[in-house]
Amino acid sequence: MIIPLEQIQVDTLDAIIEEFILREGTDYGAIDTSKEDKIAQVKLQLKQGSAVLVYSELHESVNILPSDQFKQEES
Repeated sequence: MIIPLEQIQVDTLDAIIEEFILREGTDYGAIDTSKEDKIAQVKLQLKQGSAVLVYSELHESVNILPSDQFKQEES
């Protein structure tokens, strides 16, 4: 289930993004990027819609995934 950003408090969203960054070990290339910059990059992807917050009932967890995995067919 996709969680709309407007339903998440800013502090909670930042904590989810920080946990995602630390867990995923995201590669940002040869340039060393600060944690704050990484959080801002992921937050921008979420706001632009290229990534989404997803709640898994099975695992009772929240994850950040590419939005193209969740595009639904139009009726």
